[in-house]
Amino acid sequence: MENAVEFTVKDKTGIITLNRPERKNAINQALLTGLYEKIEEIAQNDEIRVGVITGNGNAFCSGIDLKALEQKENMFDPRGDSKGMVEIFKSCRKPLIGAVNGHAITGGFEIALNCDFLIASENAVFRDTHALVGIHPGWGMTQLFQQAVGRRKAKQISMTCEPVKADKALLWGLVNEVVPPEKLMERTLEIASMTADVNQGIMLAMKTLCESRDFLLTEKAFEKEESEFKKFIKSFS
Repeated sequence: MENAVEFTVKDKTGIITLNRPERKNAINQALLTGLYEKIEEIAQNDEIRVGVITGNGNAFCSGIDLKALEQKENMFDPRGDSKGMVEIFKSCRKPLIGAVNGHAITGGFEIALNCDFLIASENAVFRDTHALVGIHPGWGMTQLFQQAVGRRKAKQISMTCEPVKADKALLWGLVNEVVPPEKLMERTLEIASMTADVNQGIMLAMKTLCESRDFLLTEKAFEKEESEFKKFIKSFS
């Protein structure tokens, strides 16, 4: 089985590297399996406080490998445990930062969108080609993209399949920062280190409260934050 995903730990950061550079890190069953396993390792390892996902070579991830589809590889349930990409990402309560070093296309774009936030190289390009190649989205594109940039922009890009370069991605709020290619991992690991060094209980509570807006009305989200703050205050009495 190919080593489709590499994993290293630096200080308190787990670094997942998509490792099929000869195929621009295109998604096959082996890559999905490795990605899911390493996200779960980050979630379960008490020595790791934050994760980073990036790609080997000059691409982040070019989407589903059509050869893998032709060979009937299991892309929906790669491990046979009925756990899909969105569930795997959501089950990891620790922050996951995407370091986008080149093209993030369709399924690769969805991997990026499932991260908590993104640091991009000046060479980064995002593109949703589901409608162009005739593949139905299933890893969060229709929901996560509009959350990031707004519904109208997301509709435009998904309906036209127009690429979004790094400068526009920054302007639209799709990525947090854009840096020179040679500085990408340095800056991403710097941010990861700062995230790992703060009070983990409060940081994770804030992360959870931010995400509560995904399924609560605004008023309910404010109420939930206030309620959790009251519990925090009472813990000192």
